[in-house]
Amino acid sequence: MAVLVLPATSRGGGRNMVDEERNWIACALQGDDDAFGQLVEAYQRPVFNLCYRMLGSPTEAEDAAQETFIRAYTRLSSYDADRKFSSWLLAIASHYCIDQLRRRRFKLVSWDDLPPWSWLPDPAPQPEEVTLNREAKHQVRALLESLPPDYRAAMILRYWHELSYEEIARVLDTTVSAIKSRLFRARQMMAASAAQAEAMPVATAAAGVGGLEAVGEG
Repeated sequence: MAVLVLPATSRGGGRNMVDEERNWIACALQGDDDAFGQLVEAYQRPVFNLCYRMLGSPTEAEDAAQETFIRAYTRLSSYDADRKFSSWLLAIASHYCIDQLRRRRFKLVSWDDLPPWSWLPDPAPQPEEVTLNREAKHQVRALLESLPPDYRAAMILRYWHELSYEEIARVLDTTVSAIKSRLFRARQMMAASAAQAEAMPVATAAAGVGGLEAVGEG
């Protein structure tokens, strides 16, 4: 089965599609590829967005989204109808992306659509200056890149996809307490990194002044 997954506009987001979705799943289980294609069309954007924010590359994100839907197609019979289909898909995508990140150990990630990070210490104001906004975006990107894959996935699911602790726990196959701990530790790690980054220019400047004084005394 060939599944084309592109970051295209998905179906209208406001209407209730639960009954339609159930019908597509039932038909897909009977071998109707067109019905599964409707599921792909409905969910390709959130799946692609998750993969892109995890991996940082549009090309890798397309490949990961493709793999997600292929795996969903081959495992559709194991889908639990009592669970949200979107959460089931995001779980497949999350685990695949975490595996990819662990294989390559570390890679700089590009983040285009950063949410407001009001929980960071001393957040920069939301001013009119474009330069400050750009610097803040680069700072948050650098902080997120330092997180382990499991922590990064939890942060993305919580702050981009706005999943509850319970939903994230199901997606990542762990407990609610573990998710709360990961999010707390991730925020601590990012705050510590932010404080360290702020201290570095001060230390550099102080070292420069000390060097000048030493030269003057000589």
